[in-house]
Amino acid sequence: MPPPALSFSHVGLFVHDLERMADFYTRLLGFAVSDRGQLGKTSLVFLTRDPREHHQIVLASGRPEELAFNAINQISFRMDDFAGLREMYRAVAAEAGVSEIAPVSHGNALSVYFRDPEGNRVELFVDTPWYVEQPMRVPMDLSLPDAAIWKWAEETARAMPGYRPVEDWRAELKDRIGRSSTRSSA
Repeated sequence: MPPPALSFSHVGLFVHDLERMADFYTRLLGFAVSDRGQLGKTSLVFLTRDPREHHQIVLASGRPEELAFNAINQISFRMDDFAGLREMYRAVAAEAGVSEIAPVSHGNALSVYFRDPEGNRVELFVDTPWYVEQPMRVPMDLSLPDAAIWKWAEETARAMPGYRPVEDWRAELKDRIGRSSTRSSA
């Protein structure tokens, strides 16, 4: 019997300034507040961009002032198209409090990384039609026209180990997941 199905739903972040962070994620990234309230001493703001999901992000007050290390590596958002990624790059670059803005190609995705106003790393990305072995990260010049970026991205991906159409890789991964599910139920 394979394990029960599951899918990712949401992430929760402890924050210093709840209202500033709610403003950032709603105003800049287009989330809507679905609920807010108190749970004991903790103030919560629930955010979503999907009406089927009550929340995709929950912001919670109470982040300690001093942390030796932020255990969140990144929060990643898939975008519908490259035009949207470029538009968000411009918006992020103009936003006060955002730092470490880095457009890159992973071969399988074109991404823009940045730190939100409280230092959490965020990734906005669009998928490419290719697969390459990961990790792979090559800086990308977003001052180039779209056609030039896509030409460069494909040439870069073709030169990387494991390059192939992403659909071929997905078919192989589906088989691997199926075999893994079968073994774990034995």
